[in-house]
Amino acid sequence: MKVSLEQFDKAFENRIRLQTMSVLVANESYDFNSLKDLLNVTDGNLASHLKALEKEEYIVVTKSFIGRKPNTQYAASPKGREAFRKHLEALENLIKQQKL
Repeated sequence: MKVSLEQFDKAFENRIRLQTMSVLVANESYDFNSLKDLLNVTDGNLASHLKALEKEEYIVVTKSFIGRKPNTQYAASPKGREAFRKHLEALENLIKQQKL
């Protein structure tokens, strides 16, 4: 089975978006500051990658307040979970294809 590059999702080509989706698929949700600390990225860098995932409708954003502090939670959408699953499947197929 030959793996086509079209099977890979361009949204996950960047390591930060790939890591973000990994965290969100493995967890129910994650807040902005926790994601930033976990991935060791700047506010602006994370925000731009989250915006890209949101544009693809791969994540759901929920804004609220905890006391007087704003809190933004991110969760993988069903569409995002499926896209991520297909991307991982394509990676696995590529790896299997390399075995002799």
